[in-house]
Amino acid sequence: MAKTLTTATHEFEKTDRCGDLPHRPRVLLGKMGLDGHDRGVKVIARALRDSGAHVIYSGLWQTPMSLAISARDEDCDVIAASMMSNSHLTLGPKLLESLKAVGRPDIPVYMGGILPQEDIETLKEKGVAACFPTGTGLLDIVNAVKGATEDLGETVASGHPCAQLARDISRLHNDGVRRAGAPKRRPKRVIGITGSPGAGKSTLVAQLVGEHARRVESGEAEGRCAIVAFDPKSPITGGALLGDRLRVDFNNLGEKVFYRSLAIGGEDYHAVDEIIELIGGACEGADAFDTVFVETVGAGQNEVKIREHVDSTAVVLTPGMGDAVQMDKAGILEIADLFVCNKADHPGENELMRDLKDIAGKRAIVETVATRAQGIPELLDLLTG
Repeated sequence: MAKTLTTATHEFEKTDRCGDLPHRPRVLLGKMGLDGHDRGVKVIARALRDSGAHVIYSGLWQTPMSLAISARDEDCDVIAASMMSNSHLTLGPKLLESLKAVGRPDIPVYMGGILPQEDIETLKEKGVAACFPTGTGLLDIVNAVKGATEDLGETVASGHPCAQLARDISRLHNDGVRRAGAPKRRPKRVIGITGSPGAGKSTLVAQLVGEHARRVESGEAEGRCAIVAFDPKSPITGGALLGDRLRVDFNNLGEKVFYRSLAIGGEDYHAVDEIIELIGGACEGADAFDTVFVETVGAGQNEVKIREHVDSTAVVLTPGMGDAVQMDKAGILEIADLFVCNKADHPGENELMRDLKDIAGKRAIVETVATRAQGIPELLDLLTG
């Protein structure tokens, strides 16, 4: 029996249903408008991940344009937009218009949620590829995503520089295929952000690029930022849930930041150097990406390979991570060019700062509360100075 959207996720069989496709499906899950509920979309995200797909979750309250930019930069095979706010007849067509505006009108849009039956034909006439009303089985959604997954062509028809960059990254990361003539340039700054899971790396990076964009707009800085964010893929299905980009406020930042999520096993940064060069060469002049942040998979004590690929490395720690003995162990703390004590408003901050000062030597230590942007300007000064 097909499972419905209300079925508990543990009842959905975890198995690779996508291994026979040209590549792992990349599906963007988004919720447009005033819909503030995400339980249903999370159930779908887990089902797709547990079927071997790579799922990019962009969060709540997205605009059509923010979803279009995300789908383009992530080089998605399909957008799955969930609707509950009775605005599907307005937002659906606007999403299609936005995809055309950002250079990827070919990405199919699936819509699901509370869709009146009488509106489904209208949505399809306006260009929505498929509709999934309440009660649709999870396997039906998985199969629809699989059906949208095709071979990745070398070029993107629109020729949009960010759309082509996204495609070049996909082919390089998936198959090691390099497009002849693709422009390459090492950006001025390549900054690694690493640390244990839950340290707040994604929120920290989101605040850093937001501050950088503000400085560019005010004339205090030049160039654009890009982020390459790595997340782990399942050793069982090959699927992945790529949710770091939801920390970035693309509703306001728009095209000011290029963000690409990638799934890897362990520390397999096999293509990261060329990806960074592709980002640096994609645009010129004021639109050039001069600063690239590379956010690692949540790192353990001995996960240190990112240092080989970046110019400087910030190691993010939080209060309560361990005692001074943990600080003395070899590994990730040795690769830090500077330390970030994030969540500095939590208990144990004084102890962490004391232990960091014991091992830091001449390396800087910055206290931040990323959720409130506290300490972000000071950290950005050190990272880009």
